[in-house]
Amino acid sequence: MAQKKSLPRNKAEEKPALISIRFQPRASKNEIIRMDGGKLKIRLTAPPVDGAANEALVKFLSGQLNISRSQVEIVAGHTGREKIIKILGMSEETVQRLLYNHEE
Repeated sequence: MAQKKSLPRNKAEEKPALISIRFQPRASKNEIIRMDGGKLKIRLTAPPVDGAANEALVKFLSGQLNISRSQVEIVAGHTGREKIIKILGMSEETVQRLLYNHEE
């Protein structure tokens, strides 16, 4: 019986990255901060009104990671400060590396 060759993995087939962040809306400036323990805190100027802050977070992250907005999804914490974000097409290690490099 012949063995099947495994096909090269497509980026769209990769397991999505899940990252946990602390979010602060209505900040004085947009920035990424590494907190104690390595967790990321993202501060944005957008107000937490009618989903504006969540939309700004998706837009901010897609810009920082150089991916489309459709690849970024808030999967938990829509109304809280602790959020879990799903990133399609990137590994968790890649996401963490790119976001840590953008901190000030």
